[in-house]
Amino acid sequence: MKTNRRKFLTSSLAAAGTLAFSSIFKSSYGRELKQALSRVSFLPPGTAARDEDFWYWVQQSFTASPNIMNLNNGGVCPQPKVVQDAFETYNRISNEGPAYYMWQVVGEGREIVRKSLADLAGCSPEEIAIQRNTTEALETIIFGLDLKKGDEVVLTKQDYPNMINAWKQREKRDGIVLKWINLPQPIEDDDQIVKLYVDAFTSKTKIIEIMHMINWTGQILPAKKLAREAHKRGIEVLLDSAHTFAHIDFNIPDTECDYFGTSLHKWLYAPFGTGVLYVKKEKITKVWPHTAPSDPKSDNIRKFEAMGTRSFPAELAIGKAIDFHYMIGSKRKEERLRYLKNYWMERINEIPGAKFFTSFKPEYACGLGNFAIEGIDPADIQKDLFKKYKIYTITIKWENIDGIRVTPNLYTTTRNLDTFVNAVKSIVKDKMS
Repeated sequence: MKTNRRKFLTSSLAAAGTLAFSSIFKSSYGRELKQALSRVSFLPPGTAARDEDFWYWVQQSFTASPNIMNLNNGGVCPQPKVVQDAFETYNRISNEGPAYYMWQVVGEGREIVRKSLADLAGCSPEEIAIQRNTTEALETIIFGLDLKKGDEVVLTKQDYPNMINAWKQREKRDGIVLKWINLPQPIEDDDQIVKLYVDAFTSKTKIIEIMHMINWTGQILPAKKLAREAHKRGIEVLLDSAHTFAHIDFNIPDTECDYFGTSLHKWLYAPFGTGVLYVKKEKITKVWPHTAPSDPKSDNIRKFEAMGTRSFPAELAIGKAIDFHYMIGSKRKEERLRYLKNYWMERINEIPGAKFFTSFKPEYACGLGNFAIEGIDPADIQKDLFKKYKIYTITIKWENIDGIRVTPNLYTTTRNLDTFVNAVKSIVKDKMS
């Protein structure tokens, strides 16, 4: 009886998310969305990016507040309703008897999720560990590698603070040497970017960290070219993909990195506190886990998941986020996000004194953008945007960057962005008068 109950629940869990997802098409809204999907499926992604009727129906898949315009999706993205529903289903089942259902039933679904993530990433499931965020994934590598005193690490001043702090801790603790690069923003020359890194390499360089997309500005770096130059010299590559996974269309092996971390609660729209660590199969044995399993030198990727109790419902609901991502289409999603960024930037560019820390060129940026207006403190514009118009953005003041980061999402319409641009123009006019 217990075995039958367990099988029933396991099969129910596997179907729960699918039922939640298919139910979206049973409503009048869902039927219209399905028709819209059928229409854009025949369009090139760049053309579909401009189909406002289609993206209106996508907007209705989210539960974003109509009272605040959220243009800070770079921090964390909302989940579409189908993902929220799946999470709640798994959470309710877990609460029927947590010690049993959570560990023996719900937890088994992780292998299905691992396989789905690997398919999306274009790699083996035996190279994918489910983590809670990019920081956890990358710090597993930063603290897990056998680096000794005098070994050099190359990174940039534009890297994410958590990673910088982690490397600095190893510097203090182990005596490794950090070699810093300062990247202009924007930078639109692959050769220049590669040269900055290569010039920092020495015979003591053991690993480089690459921020695939710089979170402050949306700058995309040529990960594959940098990885190839590093590997020529026997240097390993750690890729911070917090903002590129499920944002731009690529497979992890395409980057030729050795180690990779991302947050799934950003552009994949998975539940908060979900992420991925990728380690090349042949590299797994050399990395010490952040939380110790029985065999820390094992070649099993699951050794990086020995973290005790965590949110199994959140992990299982990742599967529904992947379904939603496939429904939209990776390339179609990328082109829409890039279109939205260029849409507002082109209109802000009409303002005298407008300055951008983000490229208009598609190979160097996608959905994130950062701007400033000469003569006005960016923080003053950001504050007025929220106080007067309830438009939420974030001010970035970091190294050579001092501007406002604007991050639309799939539920952002061009009408929303027109409102944002008009608000900026009005604020600038008032402050310049």
